Amino acid sequence: MSAQPFTVLIVEDEAALRRVLERALAREGHRVLSAASAETAYDLLSSERADAALLDVRLPTMSGLALYLALIHRSPALVGRIAIMTGDAEAENVRAWVERNPCKVLHKPFDLREIVEWLRLVLEVSSRERGNA
Repeated sequence: MSAQPFTVLIVEDEAALRRVLERALAREGHRVLSAASAETAYDLLSSERADAALLDVRLPTMSGLALYLALIHRSPALVGRIAIMTGDAEAENVRAWVERNPCKVLHKPFDLREIVEWLRLVLEVSSRERGNA
């Protein structure tokens, strides 16, 4: 019996980058949910469940940082399973936020292998929790 694929949420407003991430993660065997805005992602997760999430920091209207807080409030199991993606990780607001809310920071431009490896580690823990180890 094959294990059920893990579901990964991608929230990225740049369509081309979102598609690259979708294809790369689908090739790794993940089920991918994607959204171009924080609001769409939050609504999507009212009817879907994600095992991990990749959030762009700069999104229209609501930031990925605000979405992170909303997601972990709704689904505490996502703590430690969310990474933020940013081209400006050294910005004061991002650094200060990460100090208060420790999570993986993926620096743009990033290497897809870094994302795949981070997901592998995070989902390996999730797999053990599911009892699939």
